[in-house]
Amino acid sequence: MYKAYKFRLKPNTEQEIALAKSFGCCRWFWNYSLNLCQETYKTTGKGLTRNYIQGLLPSLKKEYEWLTDAYSQCLQVVALNLSQAYQNFFEKRARLPRFKSKHGKQSISYPANVKFEGDYLKLPGKVGLVYCVRHREFAGTIKTVTISKNPDGKYYASILVDDGQSPLAPLDKGGAEGGGIDGKAIGIDLGLNHFAITSNGSKYDNPRHLAKHQRNLKRKQQKLSRKKKGSNNRQKARRKVAKVHSKISRCREDFLHKLSRKIVNENQVIAVENLNVKGMVRNHNLAKAISDCSWGMFCTMLKYKAEWEGKTYIEVDRFFPSSKTCHVCLNQVGSLSLDVRIWTCVHCKTIHDRDINAAINIRDESLRILVLSKAEVLSLGTSDTAYRGDIRPKAGRKSVLRQSPVK
Repeated sequence: MYKAYKFRLKPNTEQEIALAKSFGCCRWFWNYSLNLCQETYKTTGKGLTRNYIQGLLPSLKKEYEWLTDAYSQCLQVVALNLSQAYQNFFEKRARLPRFKSKHGKQSISYPANVKFEGDYLKLPGKVGLVYCVRHREFAGTIKTVTISKNPDGKYYASILVDDGQSPLAPLDKGGAEGGGIDGKAIGIDLGLNHFAITSNGSKYDNPRHLAKHQRNLKRKQQKLSRKKKGSNNRQKARRKVAKVHSKISRCREDFLHKLSRKIVNENQVIAVENLNVKGMVRNHNLAKAISDCSWGMFCTMLKYKAEWEGKTYIEVDRFFPSSKTCHVCLNQVGSLSLDVRIWTCVHCKTIHDRDINAAINIRDESLRILVLSKAEVLSLGTSDTAYRGDIRPKAGRKSVLRQSPVK
């Protein structure tokens, strides 16, 4: 199983200069290769392969000697990343690759020859030993190390590790002995007033991280707007604004990690609604609040943590009428406006909290899906027509792991 660990780096002045040169070389090679791919496609209607792009490096290093400042394998990874970016675009998993700017986040990847020496991370090339805040230990083989510099000026190392263990398989959907679904099942309804409402009645308040830091961010941005463009003071002001954004991002991720870990630890089946966040943020009145919640990131955390623990994560269709259906008698009302938070079922007279009722229905629908999938598995080979999966595989993020181990 592959896992990533992120550590803070504290390079000295010479190492910062060496990393800046490496960032610049890799960024330039990315932009050069992307431009070449675009021009070639306009002329011939065909793209360039990864091997062709990597084959350009020897001649480019002779023409531009400063390219030798970067570690050779970092430049080769650029060609791999560009090739994968185009593949993701053609398979409709991402947008068209874009040119990179020297402003904002910078990163390079080392696919080999990186190791720890005490509290120092040894990077190949001209960087050498960099002090690392090693706040946690890990077991396994290092596969890839990505060094990044955030706009606030801080350096981080993201280390991809293969721990040699296979992912835990989800428990049999019919139970360990085939007698039903074991463990607790929970349905989660996501919202704005309350970030998450669960089927057991728990409500987790929306921390509103952006609103808490809005005043500080506004002042920093006002000071930035008064600085002369291109001046050193403007660069300092930009860094202060970036630090506020970084603080907001870290607080948000901390909340999402803790809540997702709590839910995964306490339940065997986790069900959420497949929300169309991209379409929802088109509402300009709620776009900022929806983006601040980061529902997509939360669902991603639930999914991979459930996979790690061998638990079941299910997404219920977004058009499933979870709010309008009574979970007691399954009676469905015709319409239910958003301002109605409590409603009474006309059939069984049950008083419903809108959000809790939706979470219960999401949980029940996920259990129904599990039972149906269990029945499909048991019916394999019993009919005249052979059962098989989809002929065309569904689009999904593919692994771009470097296979060369780091020693």
